[in-house]
Amino acid sequence: MIPFAHTCPYEIVAGDLYVLECPFCRAERVLLPLRRHELPLIRDGRKKLLVFPCCHASITLVDCDADYLLADRPVRR
Repeated sequence: MIPFAHTCPYEIVAGDLYVLECPFCRAERVLLPLRRHELPLIRDGRKKLLVFPCCHASITLVDCDADYLLADRPVRR
């Protein structure tokens, strides 16, 4: 079972990926340095380092689905 604490919800707007709130600094509407075409690669098992541009905190993405990014460590409180 996937731990809910390791997930981060995202949205796709005009091909760009956003999180509603940064899990580290709580900045709102953060544009992620991640492109839509990278999501299938992450789903297939390729890990991806994601650095949030607002606070430069980083997580490693290990999986994703249509609504959530799955990190290697907890990102929710």
